Amino acid sequence: MQRHRFVSLILFGLLAAAVPAADAQTSSQVTPDQVFDKVAQAEAELIERVRGLRPIVEAYIQETSPEVDGVQMPMVDSYFLGRLDWRDGPVMSLMADARRAEKSAGERRGFLPDGFAAMAAPDWKSIDRARYKYKLVRREFLGEVRAMVFDIEPKAGPEGGFSGRIWVEDRTFNIVRYNGVNRNVKGPRFRKKVYLHVDGWRVNSGSGQWLPAYVHCEEAGLEGQVKGQLVRSQVKLWGYNTTKADDQQQFTSIQFSESSVQDASGQGQLTPVASQRRWEQEAELNVIERLEKAGLLAPAGEVERVLDTVLNNLQATNDIALERPVRARVLLTSPLESFTVGHTLVLSRGFIDVLPDEASLAMALAHELSHVLLGHNLIDTKFAFADRMMIGDAELMRTIAMPRLAKEEAAADAKVVELLDRSPYKEKLASAGLFLRIVAERSKLLPELIQPHVGDHVIGKAGQSELMTRAPELKPADLTQVPALPIGARLVVDPWDGRLELLRSAAALPGSMREKMPLAITPLTPHLRYPGESAPPLQTRQLPLAAAPAPPVASVEVAPLVVPSLRDVELSLPQLGGAQVPALAPVPDLVLPPAPAVAPPNVQAVPQVVPAVDRCAVEGTDAACSR
Repeated sequence: MQRHRFVSLILFGLLAAAVPAADAQTSSQVTPDQVFDKVAQAEAELIERVRGLRPIVEAYIQETSPEVDGVQMPMVDSYFLGRLDWRDGPVMSLMADARRAEKSAGERRGFLPDGFAAMAAPDWKSIDRARYKYKLVRREFLGEVRAMVFDIEPKAGPEGGFSGRIWVEDRTFNIVRYNGVNRNVKGPRFRKKVYLHVDGWRVNSGSGQWLPAYVHCEEAGLEGQVKGQLVRSQVKLWGYNTTKADDQQQFTSIQFSESSVQDASGQGQLTPVASQRRWEQEAELNVIERLEKAGLLAPAGEVERVLDTVLNNLQATNDIALERPVRARVLLTSPLESFTVGHTLVLSRGFIDVLPDEASLAMALAHELSHVLLGHNLIDTKFAFADRMMIGDAELMRTIAMPRLAKEEAAADAKVVELLDRSPYKEKLASAGLFLRIVAERSKLLPELIQPHVGDHVIGKAGQSELMTRAPELKPADLTQVPALPIGARLVVDPWDGRLELLRSAAALPGSMREKMPLAITPLTPHLRYPGESAPPLQTRQLPLAAAPAPPVASVEVAPLVVPSLRDVELSLPQLGGAQVPALAPVPDLVLPPAPAVAPPNVQAVPQVVPAVDRCAVEGTDAACSR
């Protein structure tokens, strides 16, 4: 026992050397209790900050079948979307309610949204020495962040709070990860006081603050479950900055110049056709601005540039010239959906996440582009009146819902095939057909994932029977066939402002049936870094040109337009063919690579009083920091 305490003191002494230079005079006097006090103070400040910022909380839950041949199939799902509020504890004020039609299967089983809002912190009360026992376990890197690892448990027993492990970054002593269960959450969170184990992550966003971002939950053995069944959920938080803007203050800071307020058009009154287009554009802008204000539409960035590039290539190879260009935006929610808001084509984050490749992405965009080309109604012009968007967030999704007529969907489906057959993706449409097959197969099992809030069901696009006919049959046992990716496989959300980044981790084929999880929930492991530490650039590649030129598009009632030229698509994709597809036999070499040549720790040397060299600071490797 004395020896363990001595080792802990040495570790804390090394941690003291990592504090900023401004604290150099007091660093030598930092004790383990003082470090834990700093952790408690930082956590209390974070909880107070989160309560004031009221972020968006999204919870998606799946219940799986018992394992069969190494596979657990999602069988039941539920979904909640709302804002984190505080009423004697964390609650979720719903923005989109799955009960708008009827209670989902997950809700009938007793899951309540407030319980998932409570997962944004390990304990909403204080995590301090008065309530918790703690033990330093080790130090390690999470991404680019060096962290101390503590095991903590309530002094009052398991029912007194959070039991598990926390990771604390060593600059400002914020908890950046927590793993365990809190059995002291007050209020009707789950049915019959059932508490789910959580693995939560905080992210240092563009604001420079650590903010709750992701929570993965997994539990087995709940009442009413068959042996082997699992409950998995994925909780995401974003939009912390949407409630901070002071509109009045922003207005008083605006400076006008005379030139900026003059009408420079010089064209006089618009023609009736031009006036109608302007009226539709005004309705489009009102809806887009309201979605942005609610934190539901991602700011335009690198992901939108990728989507715009795919749109550009579809137009270039089909010789399409539009009076007003189309652009793509991303709805930040998980249900699979796409829709048009005027000339803005919107795909949900969840939709993009599970698409297996670029050809499938082109199919999704081509469907919405087809509505534009066919002259379908793209926006309800009632939204051109500003007061139509003066509504609360809870009413927004229902108000702007834009379902289409079946005949319009059928016409768009036929147009999609025409567009793709002339595109650079025409040789890769089998993957798009496979995606439609897996969505059709899972639609009854996962209605909350495939049930849209604004647009039409993705299952409606399964009417593109020709694409499905071209695709091979689904082969669940074939590891080289990837009809859809797991949820969260492509996009990373900045919790502060909802800005999106493409996931830069190397793509890999599943190594076993257990890892082949189309449309399923998996754990999330973000790459932690401090502000100013940039991510690596994306790789680009050249797209093939269409084999034959397409016939020219019909003339339009505007000035001559320019057809766009092909551009590279910056999208990292899993390699599903060629040399990179693993052969079924022989089995790939499963022998692990030899460990680095690091001498094992000298146990006899640990009790020495001579200060140890901080190899973590000198070498900066995970191996050095984990000793």
